[in-house]
Amino acid sequence: MLKKLILLSLVALMNSALVLGQSTNSASKPDQAIYALIANYAQARENQDSLVLRQILTADVDQLVSTGEWRAGVERAMAGMARSTSGNPGTRTLEVERLRYLTDRSAIADARYVLNNDDGTRREMWSTFVVVKQKGKWKISAIRNMLPAK
Repeated sequence: MLKKLILLSLVALMNSALVLGQSTNSASKPDQAIYALIANYAQARENQDSLVLRQILTADVDQLVSTGEWRAGVERAMAGMARSTSGNPGTRTLEVERLRYLTDRSAIADARYVLNNDDGTRREMWSTFVVVKQKGKWKISAIRNMLPAK
């Protein structure tokens, strides 16, 4: 268990360093924390890492995906994420393009969501994350994935 915790911490630090390295000096600490949260989410999805997902999703998280499936609660959301990742193999990237604070404890992050499928096709979408601060840490409370209008 201790080895997993240490490994998880190292992965989170590496992801944070990558995200922070891409941000400008003008990004505030809350902004950087939210960018790191979204990067950690993308990495945890890619690795199907339920331990990290449990740490960064709220218990009452809900996710509306581009197929119209609505996943309410952390268990249903994580099960759906695992199904989706397994059923749609490829490389996922999320790049936050806009961040708006509703309060000092809640924000909305809009991101480009690109799935480069193993078969060579590319799926471009949008994701919106509602994030909340709980016990001093930013967590994902809601996710909305959308296909752009043609």
